[in-house]
Amino acid sequence: MRVLVLADIHANLAALEAVLGAAGEVDSVWCLGDTVGYGPQPNECVALMRERQQAMLVGNHDLGCLGSISLSNFNRDARIANEWNGSQLTEDNREFLLSLSPMQQVNDTVTLAHGSPRDPVWEYLLDTVGATYSFDHFSTPICFVGHTHQPVIFTADMLGDHCTATIPTDNLVLKLQPDKRYIINPGGVGQPRDGDARSGWAIYDDEQQTVTFHRTTYNIRRTQTLMLEHGLPNILAARLSFGM
Repeated sequence: MRVLVLADIHANLAALEAVLGAAGEVDSVWCLGDTVGYGPQPNECVALMRERQQAMLVGNHDLGCLGSISLSNFNRDARIANEWNGSQLTEDNREFLLSLSPMQQVNDTVTLAHGSPRDPVWEYLLDTVGATYSFDHFSTPICFVGHTHQPVIFTADMLGDHCTATIPTDNLVLKLQPDKRYIINPGGVGQPRDGDARSGWAIYDDEQQTVTFHRTTYNIRRTQTLMLEHGLPNILAARLSFGM
């Protein structure tokens, strides 16, 4: 089974469509949350994910847009964007997002979490210290996470010890080892933050036992134009050009 694993779409329809097109035919789509927030097309992104996904999480920006967590937890620009995103969501899409969890075990092998298994809403897994603690909070060999908008592979032994971090490059193929456990971030679709403006995503192949990382170019100007037309903060539009 080939699974498209993606995260942090952030209402960026141009990026989402480019990723879905580049991925081609897949057997399943897993979305790790933050489908809305920041960007200009929240309803379109939620509708497309509802059509394509087999597993989907809610992220902190989704929850902020829904009013389920306080917008005081976000910086000024994110608050403005999330308030606008929340005001645009249809009632049907709001109810759908409200039905989602920030963490889900999809099978005996894979767990999904938006932030981390230890704190699926808020924790950013940026180093091996945080990752080491997180291995104690899920039981499957693999956990896919999002939230940081940065691709990374955390690898540990079966006890969750001796954790190492690897930054995957475009087209890197990770061969999963049966004596290892993994926390894997595929990168951000709608707002990458690793200095590469291309959308980040991954394909998990459970038969080949591989995770392949990809970067895809999309029409950034299209998204930026819509953001400015809707009065969203200039800095949020500008940063898309730099992957920051």
